Amino acid sequence: MLSTVSSTMSATAAASASSTLSTTSAVSTSAVSTFATVGVADISVVSVLCLIALLSASEILSASSYWHRRLSTLLNISIAPMVITFFLIVGYKVMEVIGS
Repeated sequence: MLSTVSSTMSATAAASASSTLSTTSAVSTSAVSTFATVGVADISVVSVLCLIALLSASEILSASSYWHRRLSTLLNISIAPMVITFFLIVGYKVMEVIGS
């Protein structure tokens, strides 16, 4: 009788543990998915604002007396990755709309 109670309790504990593990993994997957979506949105806004600021600075400084070759090179080096990021963001958003 004692072994039956013991095995029943072990089976119940194992089922409870697997249920808890399943619930925990579902919650963590949902949290990661939500965090990843929010992270992409935040990065998108920041990178587009940086691109706009760099392009504006480039245009404004090109018309001023502070413009020289080094500054042009520095801004172009900064703008190039931002343009690539912008196109990746646009591609991601297009794929998101197509996938819906």
